[in-house]
Amino acid sequence: MGKPTGFLEYERQLPQDRPADERMKDWAEFHTHYDIEHLRKQGARCMNCGVPFCHTGDPTVGGCPLGNLIPEWNDLVYHGKIEEAYKRLTKTSNFPEFTGRVCPALCEGSCTAGMNGDPVTVKNIEVHIIDTMFEQGKVQPRIPQKSTEKRVAVIGSGPSGLACADILNQCGHKVTVFERSDRVGGLLMYGIPNMKLDKKIVQRRVDILQKEGITFLTDTEVGKNYSAAKVVNEFDALLRRNSSEGFAGGRKKRC
Repeated sequence: MGKPTGFLEYERQLPQDRPADERMKDWAEFHTHYDIEHLRKQGARCMNCGVPFCHTGDPTVGGCPLGNLIPEWNDLVYHGKIEEAYKRLTKTSNFPEFTGRVCPALCEGSCTAGMNGDPVTVKNIEVHIIDTMFEQGKVQPRIPQKSTEKRVAVIGSGPSGLACADILNQCGHKVTVFERSDRVGGLLMYGIPNMKLDKKIVQRRVDILQKEGITFLTDTEVGKNYSAAKVVNEFDALLRRNSSEGFAGGRKKRC
């Protein structure tokens, strides 16, 4: 814990949004970032609790469903170690530039500092970390070192589909993502307005995933213009969206 009294010394503060008379002229994002000194103070407010409810991911308790190591990267931000914070953040989060913008911040609702005061600005710190790394050119494609030669089909390129594809690709599998729309992203691309999540942010990540070896097939709907039988025959395993259970997997043989 970098500053044991930080939550007593500093108040919760968020950067000012773009003025209304300015943002009404375009569809650009209206949230802004703090400079590093302001951000360090917000990171200092983290109490580094013995039981950090912010990252439990337990639906009965709350907290981050991804299990983000929030107290760890808050502490690193306080010490000005943004790159180290980025490494901790991406151990559990595939796309912090998305969640840092549109996540409902269950972590802040579970923050111990919020029991008798205001919670830590976790979401703002998260998006600042990843945006800083992009600005500094530190987010680069991670080419898998080896291949299993197993082919996996992922049906749907929404946030969960992209995350599945990312993890499977890093495991060395050859991943193909099927998307029925004309662009990759699903909800990220078609369900969230630019003022909350600019489409350039989504495309930037898709470009990285392509450079890492993932294949995207747009305008391709499995069961209509690409037969389900063909998918089963061509791939060793498939993952598809199940409305009640998230992603469900199927396989012909062990991958």
